[in-house]
Amino acid sequence: MSFADHWLLPDGMDEVLPPQARQIESLRRQLLDHFHAWGYELVLPPKVEFLESLLTGAGHDLELQTFKVTDQLSGRMMGVSADVTPQVARMDAHSMRAEGVARFCYSTEVVRTRPDNLLGSRSPIQLGAELFGHAGSDSDLEILCLMTDSLLMAGAQNLCLDLGHVGIYRALLAEANLTPELEEDLFDLLQHKRLGELDQLLSGANSPAVELLKKLAHLNGDVEVLDLAEQQLANAPQAVAEALAELRELATAMQELYPEVNLYLDLSELRGYHYHTGLVFAAYVPQFGQALAKGGRYDEIGGVFGRARPATGFSTDLKILAALAQPGPQATLLVAPAACQRDPQGRELLKQLRAEGKRVVFDLQGADGPAGASGHIEYQQGRWQVAAG
Repeated sequence: MSFADHWLLPDGMDEVLPPQARQIESLRRQLLDHFHAWGYELVLPPKVEFLESLLTGAGHDLELQTFKVTDQLSGRMMGVSADVTPQVARMDAHSMRAEGVARFCYSTEVVRTRPDNLLGSRSPIQLGAELFGHAGSDSDLEILCLMTDSLLMAGAQNLCLDLGHVGIYRALLAEANLTPELEEDLFDLLQHKRLGELDQLLSGANSPAVELLKKLAHLNGDVEVLDLAEQQLANAPQAVAEALAELRELATAMQELYPEVNLYLDLSELRGYHYHTGLVFAAYVPQFGQALAKGGRYDEIGGVFGRARPATGFSTDLKILAALAQPGPQATLLVAPAACQRDPQGRELLKQLRAEGKRVVFDLQGADGPAGASGHIEYQQGRWQVAAG
């Protein structure tokens, strides 16, 4: 690399400059305060942990996204956090050990070896909330509402929620008795929505569950698709009926609470399949080609830390979310002579102005004055005071 290239950043590693950095920080404070008002306690996970702790129970996808380094003190392998959720699960299971329901929130930059998608960043600012200790639909609805409120607060318009339930696919797959190789091919096909290849892939597998899997791949649309699903999957295992009932309950509640939000159901959505255990969801707006936020239920992950607990949560990239927000009003910018800070009355005026939310910068000798100032401070009639212009 030549000297002229020393300023280049790796692909997917982005810096945030003014005024976007201020906008992101302002939104971070606003949302964490919002989480706090809902009873979620802030946690700050470490950037690096031992690899076993960081990846246990989190699935193969996260392992591929994790940078790995050797600890110079212990010689053990460590990983740089690529997803905060498993770390919070470890905190709940091992560090906190709270009885009953526990609620946590966080905001921290993570680093990934590869982005989630072609438009994704490798250094997102992950902000989210996790709820532990409750397995019912009430906690799923709470997380859905908290996420929706947060996105609307950030300025999301024409919001669409994509709902699914991996329990449906799991139950049908357990009945289908497919080979591991065929299971893997089917998963890949459904993940990439290559539904035209479905019949050919499953042509050699003949069972009632296989026929139901074929039907499942086409069950997507608005809330009315649940009526069709109940008809076409009527002979499926009881777990499928229970999952459909959960989806109907949540979809009905979200329609009543957020009539301005569009709902889309995809019963073969397998986002985070190796990690999630029940409801999965993602939020979209038309102007972005990737999810604004996503999450779902991931019961029992704490079992690898010695304490299995039901859990549900969501996360978002604060950088993406901040791009939705309208720029806030700029604080008044004033220019003060350097001599102002040497006078007790001047220092008191500076303190007062900054406490009121105004920005005051000093006019340093020999330097150009700051651009965009709406006024200045000058010494008149024996006192320091603000003058226009």
